[in-house]
Amino acid sequence: MKILVGVARIFVGILFMISGFIKLNDPIGFSFKLQEYFSAQVLDMEILVPFALVIAIFLVVFELVLGIMLIIGYLPKFTLWSLLVMIVFFTFLTFYSAYFDKVKDCGCFGDALPLTPWQSFYKDAVLLGLILLLFFNRKLITPILAVASHRWIIFLSFMLSFIFAYYVLMHLPLIDFRAYKVGNNLLEEMEIPENAEKAVYEYSWKFNQNGEEVIIKNSGTYPNVEGEYLSVETSLVSEGFKPRIPDFSILKNGENITQEILNKDKLLLIVAYDLRGTERDGFSAIKELSEEALKQGYTVVGLTASGDDLKDDIISKFILNFDFYQSDETVLKTIVRANPGILTLKNATVTQKKHWADASEIEL
Repeated sequence: MKILVGVARIFVGILFMISGFIKLNDPIGFSFKLQEYFSAQVLDMEILVPFALVIAIFLVVFELVLGIMLIIGYLPKFTLWSLLVMIVFFTFLTFYSAYFDKVKDCGCFGDALPLTPWQSFYKDAVLLGLILLLFFNRKLITPILAVASHRWIIFLSFMLSFIFAYYVLMHLPLIDFRAYKVGNNLLEEMEIPENAEKAVYEYSWKFNQNGEEVIIKNSGTYPNVEGEYLSVETSLVSEGFKPRIPDFSILKNGENITQEILNKDKLLLIVAYDLRGTERDGFSAIKELSEEALKQGYTVVGLTASGDDLKDDIISKFILNFDFYQSDETVLKTIVRANPGILTLKNATVTQKKHWADASEIEL
């Protein structure tokens, strides 16, 4: 039993540390996921949406430090109670999301390892079993370092975690796991191969035959049966091939100009998904950068999900020399974790990506 507890202790501790660090690398991305959970369609706790980023930072720091505490054996009773409460809550949350098809990806490992709702639940169920094993055998969890060093290790872990969180918030995630990272060609990431596996759907047709409801299932062809047609329900059997970038588009007056824009040899993209909540201080630096970019032959384009009134307001207030085109808000949030953020591209390949605070570091 002691060996089993030791293996479970190391496994759970390392898993919590990895999961916590990945989310700490991108706390804004995790806060977007929390906002999804807090929405009216899921938990109906919209009062917490404005605090999602703060909650995200404290959750992931606590998760990471709990993993360290478990491995070194610091305060095992507190550590295991905390782990148990956390995993019970997230097991319930992932089951709820999976069963009611509420959230497509739990965000447990950020963008590094996307999990389906059921995969997330199974992962949490296994973790729950391991934590219960540790919880009922916590007397076997002994310190692996001098007890006097534990407080300093935990204090240092908290401090370094918060410093790291501050750094990535003021700049960008240190490691970019998304399809829009530097070096990726966006058009290639959007491509669907000719021989790609197609999505498979099952259709359930309902008919009234002599007063009885009859259901006929097939792949979509209208059934050749007698009776009164009532309804049809569609369910996804197999998702098929899905490109890493499935839904990125640039619209100008309703016209899709994505390829035209991305294929530019010199392109500077200014991404501000929400102009109402954008950090306006950034546009002074962006204006200076855009003016220099235009002198050097760049095409400068702004992307936003906001309406024309907000676009006109920002352009007139900062006397910007480029236009904003329309794109999906969720996609823009995925492209860069800044509002506004900056990208340079060459023939659809991302060459630089920066937070607005680092606009001076963009090399033209």
